[in-house]
Amino acid sequence: MRVLDARSLNRAALARQLLLDRVDLPVLDAVAHLGGMQAQEPQEPFVGLWSRLRAFAPETLDDLLTGRQVVRTHLMRRTVHLVTADDVLAWRSRHDAMLRGRVLGTYRRELEGVDLGELAAAGRAVLTDGEPRSMAGLARAVAGRWPDVGQRPLGEMLVAALIPMVQLPPRGLWRTRAGVRNAPVAAWLGREVDPPSPPGTDPVGAALVRRYLTAFGPAASADLRAWCGLAGLPAAVAAVRGELVAFRDERGRELLDLPDAPRPDPGTPAPARFLPAFDNAVLGYQDRGRVIDDAHRGLSVTGARFVLVDGRVSATWTVEDGTVTVTPLRRLTRPERTEVTEEARALASFLSDGDGDCGGDGGGDRVRVGAAPP
Repeated sequence: MRVLDARSLNRAALARQLLLDRVDLPVLDAVAHLGGMQAQEPQEPFVGLWSRLRAFAPETLDDLLTGRQVVRTHLMRRTVHLVTADDVLAWRSRHDAMLRGRVLGTYRRELEGVDLGELAAAGRAVLTDGEPRSMAGLARAVAGRWPDVGQRPLGEMLVAALIPMVQLPPRGLWRTRAGVRNAPVAAWLGREVDPPSPPGTDPVGAALVRRYLTAFGPAASADLRAWCGLAGLPAAVAAVRGELVAFRDERGRELLDLPDAPRPDPGTPAPARFLPAFDNAVLGYQDRGRVIDDAHRGLSVTGARFVLVDGRVSATWTVEDGTVTVTPLRRLTRPERTEVTEEARALASFLSDGDGDCGGDGGGDRVRVGAAPP
């Protein structure tokens, strides 16, 4: 069985994640291709799409949100994701048990003795008036039935697990600060989520395997679980295995992939790219070593924004008052530093709508690239 080294896996991941070359995909198609984008920080998907698409206009994503073609919802790993309307309708039921389990994992003691079916029915009854609710507002509306349970556990169980919900605009619109207002998926999209598959079948799981490999492969089953949070996918993997090709990584793990998916030459140049916080290009794997060194892995769950240099996490970045500041995690060569500065300049221009001179390396008024760590 062919062994794929770390650099080969890195280039494959970059190609699938649209980070090797910016592409001319419509925004809706890009969100679908990526299998959604982690989005608990509302503005982060805009940078993620800018880094991947050749001509990305933020108002296009705004229009998709207000036009109900993409939604913000709790889904993979119980985190808020930006996904297409079609995907939330098709995938949500398959995630139900995982979502309930993860909320219970946090609030098991508080929710002990609460009949979750009764809680779901109470929440749905409140929502029949058609008014969007904050999590706290929905919890307050049902709290009288469970006076000894805190509002936070009740609200999270309702919004993140028991009732398929979406976060409504203006939350998630470009340069907009807005609180979370939740509405049922069915009310917002005009259609109930697809029902669970009959026992003994898992067509949605099989579809998730194919979609995951399209955007992240080659990958191990553990990587698939890390992305979606679903533990019960071995049967789905087995069902599609005959469609797939297999490799091994340098640790000996079996990696599965779609036969015709891109696996670029490991020598393919990889341009500098700026990733938003919690980007799935990093978080979508159990083995994140293909993009980030173990020494920096902990940063991936802190909300740090990363800079890829030669395809790997090599710096973090922040923006304040229109200035993009890059903090290297390793010593950058002079050509790498120049490339990072040019990409930071382009990012600063995007974030400021192209207003003004973006400056230069260290001395400019819009970009600062710090020194290498000691």
